[in-house]
Amino acid sequence: MPGTLFIVTAPSGAGKTTLVSGLLTRDPLVSLSVSYATRAPRPGEVDGQHYHFVDVPTFRALRDKGEFLEWAEVHNNYYATSKTWLESQISSGRDILLEIDWQGAQQVRKVFPQAVGVFILPPSVEELERRLRGRGTDSEEVIARRVLGARGEMRHVAEFDYVIINEDLSAALDDLVAVVRASRLRYANQEARKPEFFHYLEQD
Repeated sequence: MPGTLFIVTAPSGAGKTTLVSGLLTRDPLVSLSVSYATRAPRPGEVDGQHYHFVDVPTFRALRDKGEFLEWAEVHNNYYATSKTWLESQISSGRDILLEIDWQGAQQVRKVFPQAVGVFILPPSVEELERRLRGRGTDSEEVIARRVLGARGEMRHVAEFDYVIINEDLSAALDDLVAVVRASRLRYANQEARKPEFFHYLEQD
């Protein structure tokens, strides 16, 4: 049976990466889609594991060939999802998780309307700014730009199926795991797992 596609979106600093990492550890049935990115790797990031890091000309060539399911420009960098890889994984029954922004989520839902969308929010804009500053990796100018961008991103929260407010990391992770497990219990998924049994129930 087909797998489930999970879309996780959050403004920078909301804790999305930490929560997704925790989910992948606790639920080995979920695999992370590795996106393409034109930005430089951050400390500790590995090409092919965290992102496929490419330059802008390579990115544009792949885009023009129709390789991408969705792509977007975020903070002067390009990001995209491989359409071919994703479709093959879903068709083979794998549950796949996409970490993308709201623009990418809109594009993906046009192809996968059954995808489960999760938006992760910080407790407040002030806390978001504090977390960004606590990273110690961005200038004040970059932080101000990210906070401004986050305000715009968070206005799209109503487009998603589930909303998790990451005030307490442990509780937020429990919520994300619960969303994934609950999605597997939807009628369509259960019917696909045991078609003979559900067919029996429908008989007179």
